Amino acid sequence: MHEYTSTARVWGMSCPGFPEEVSRARRWTRDILRGSPLAENAELIVSELSTNAILHTASGMESGGFHLALAVSPQVIALSVTDDGGTGTAPKVEHQDQDAEHGRGLDMVSALAHRVVIHNSQTGGFTVTAELFTGTRPGGAPW
Repeated sequence: MHEYTSTARVWGMSCPGFPEEVSRARRWTRDILRGSPLAENAELIVSELSTNAILHTASGMESGGFHLALAVSPQVIALSVTDDGGTGTAPKVEHQDQDAEHGRGLDMVSALAHRVVIHNSQTGGFTVTAELFTGTRPGGAPW
């Protein structure tokens, strides 16, 4: 195989910013990753990131939406959710007390994923990408 040949596969889906679209995003993720030992964690991550986009950004407004991207290679599963912006502040991982009712979502995502990256998107919003490395548990332990 040529050194620049990639075996990664990439899927994308755009969703209107309605709460019921979160279940569609979970189902889409589950269908793509069917049979993967990381499918359940990926589904939870997509659910949380999609919910955050709808609740905390312009994605949840009447004309808003969010975009999902899922890349799968033999080494990593990368899940990205891009919101429509409107907040002015980037999402951040906050380590909340166990009784807190809000602010624990990205903390949960960071516990499930091996790496979480947050960056500005071209739409004025933010893209949150969670990476799950195949063959290892978060923290580097093998499956």
